[in-house]
Amino acid sequence: MSQAGPILFVSNAERPPFIAALDEARLFPVVDTDWASAARAVEQVQPAVVLAQISGGYEPHIAPLARKIADQSPYLPFVALDASGALPPNALPFSSRSGNSDRLIARLRAALRVRTLDATVLRRLPEVKVALPEGDPARDATVLLIGRGAAYPALSVALGERVGVVGALSIEAAAKHLNTRDLDGVVLAEGFTPRVTDAFLTVLAEDTRFRSLPVILTAHQLTQSYDLPNLELIPGEPAKVAANALPLIRQHAMEAQLSRTLRSIDAGGWLDPRSGLLTVEAFARDFAKAVEQTLARGGGLSVARFAFDAGNSRAQLDAARILSRLMRQMDFGAAQKDGSVIVVFAETDFRTAHMIARRLSAVMRHTSNGKHEMRSDPVVSVDSLSPSDTARSLLGRLSADASRAAS
Repeated sequence: MSQAGPILFVSNAERPPFIAALDEARLFPVVDTDWASAARAVEQVQPAVVLAQISGGYEPHIAPLARKIADQSPYLPFVALDASGALPPNALPFSSRSGNSDRLIARLRAALRVRTLDATVLRRLPEVKVALPEGDPARDATVLLIGRGAAYPALSVALGERVGVVGALSIEAAAKHLNTRDLDGVVLAEGFTPRVTDAFLTVLAEDTRFRSLPVILTAHQLTQSYDLPNLELIPGEPAKVAANALPLIRQHAMEAQLSRTLRSIDAGGWLDPRSGLLTVEAFARDFAKAVEQTLARGGGLSVARFAFDAGNSRAQLDAARILSRLMRQMDFGAAQKDGSVIVVFAETDFRTAHMIARRLSAVMRHTSNGKHEMRSDPVVSVDSLSPSDTARSLLGRLSADASRAAS
């Protein structure tokens, strides 16, 4: 992959041999600078990626450099080589000790794809009015934590303070979550043999859906290479694992957010870039039309409402993303301003809609966030269109059912 701009290599030592592999891979030119000059070099060189070797004398310079990089637009990847301590929030960790230059090249290519995606969104934004998500993309990220060792509870808390966490005590349970959720990272902790770990990583690498997913190993050694550009070994205390895994998770969450934004642009701004479902206005328009057509032509139409605790706004977002992934193409939904999510099942009777809603709510219950393990337990209400209904009466009845169920 070629890119507009060079690679800026930051180091106070001689250029290591594996940097030559970047020239061979046509990821060039590579411009060298030292740590003291790095922040100024970002302005002068306008690089497409910054690759920094964490070596002697970097400490007073890494924070200003990270801030300078974070201020750049479009997204400027910042890869930190061989860091032993905590990294800035936007520094992607990479261990070069294996000497495998292919892993570094794959990591840079994956990061450059996110930069290209960001540039594409910025170029196309004037086409339609799209409400861009604000704040840190990691705020909306969800991570799958797999493990059954002594460190699992502490890792769950450390990750949960930063992102949503879906826990799995077995590889089989993890596989179900991978197939039903949009995840922004996998943390594989202790409790599994090398053979099980190898089999799991091999399956991830062979499935194109998961190839760019950050995969963090906390208690394993990489005995072979896998086609997983964002695979990284981060041992240590849970707080350190969570802090250094977060930049990779954030980059993936940003990539997913940018992809949803592009889909919203393609849809004329009627899709919500944060949830992946329709905007409230588009939902009201489509729902009124669907009710009108169903009453005129006959057939079935059912609606399900998933209501959540008002203090757990994250649960609504998780539910919306699960629905956008699992619902049928003929169905549509939206995250509502009252904290609920409503989905419309076209050509579906009450019994079938109730069964589908129960299955969807079961998937939603497995996400926890933060120290207090706030869970996404929805109050579910389902109703179907009757001949005397309007769009307003059907939604009103649905909300009333939900209020009775909650009480």
